Amino acid sequence: MNRRDFLALTAAFPALAGMAPGKRYRVGVIGHTGRGNYGHGLDTMWKEVPGCEIVAVADADEAGLSAAKKKLGVDNVFRDYRAMLAKSAVDIVAVAPRFLEEHRDMAVAAAQAGARGIYMEKPFCRTPSEADEIVAACAKSGTRCAVAHRNRWHPALIHAKKLVDEGGIGRVLEVRCRGKEDARGGGLDLWVLGTHDLNLATFFTGPAVACTATMLNAGKPATPLDVVQGAEASGPLAGNELHARYETESGIPIFFDSIAKAGTPEVNFGLQIVGTKGFIDFRIDLPKFAHVVFGSPTLASDTPREWTPITSGGVGKPEPDGTLHQRLAGHILPALDLIAAIEENRPPLCSDKDGAMTVEMVCAAFASHRNNSARVALPLENRDHPLAGWK
Repeated sequence: MNRRDFLALTAAFPALAGMAPGKRYRVGVIGHTGRGNYGHGLDTMWKEVPGCEIVAVADADEAGLSAAKKKLGVDNVFRDYRAMLAKSAVDIVAVAPRFLEEHRDMAVAAAQAGARGIYMEKPFCRTPSEADEIVAACAKSGTRCAVAHRNRWHPALIHAKKLVDEGGIGRVLEVRCRGKEDARGGGLDLWVLGTHDLNLATFFTGPAVACTATMLNAGKPATPLDVVQGAEASGPLAGNELHARYETESGIPIFFDSIAKAGTPEVNFGLQIVGTKGFIDFRIDLPKFAHVVFGSPTLASDTPREWTPITSGGVGKPEPDGTLHQRLAGHILPALDLIAAIEENRPPLCSDKDGAMTVEMVCAAFASHRNNSARVALPLENRDHPLAGWK
């Protein structure tokens, strides 16, 4: 990474650039109680974002809407989010439900209504075709859309990427990812947790260009008879174990593996960038987010190797920002970056196109397995769900 690129990347991180919104933004929140609710605080977060005011909320569930009205302190409430978009003149729309089934419709409606910004719960949507529609709608309206893979806003990434680009861990050999591997092992783990991993991995490798994958059910290759409708409206899924390998634009492969009930979730969930002279470890959503271990990852050492932290202050530096984890976990930094993206007419650090890439990668794993684990190229030719209609 050259100095110009490094400075540009640094300027995009509001925690380091000292950015503050220059005017007030009207926020409309879309939730759906019983169908994904309000995600990971994507409703209440706006009460903490400088320059933002929640002016309306929509929830198709009457009891949920009543609770949201009280919790958010707004009187402008709607059972139909389309009515909210038509009548409330909002600048930013929070698409908050965790369930995927309505993400496309909600985001497209927000863009068509003229929203300047959208902040979406992850996963982005269910299929590449849905992702195509969201990206196209936002491009047509000029809407800036950010996806809540909040680790993409961690300032430690600046220093980790600089370390990689300057050869600090030698030649990068691969990126290895695992989900939480709780009861959601396999395809659901890939959707719900693995999208965090894949989104972060491609920040270092560039876009994925091909995939080979295998899904297993009780240790045997999954068949059409194993296909069920996944939890959280994730669409067709099969099996409780998944192993995928992605080729990327840079030539660095990304591996994702998930086995149901394979270990301690907090230990498993994350990724490692493995180089010839060390590796960088990321533990998704934990306060101690990134560490580097120097030395060959395969050669035995006579002395213990130190796990050196990578913080917003740099490699081996103590974290100088005592509120950083709170502002990341609470989505404050992503929200500030979305506002900056609107004002500066640029993509957010994790944009709709980044979200679309993770959807493409998830569906590519399913497509490969359906085709006897054959290599499938990205972008996928079939833009629908690969397991739909599998016989």
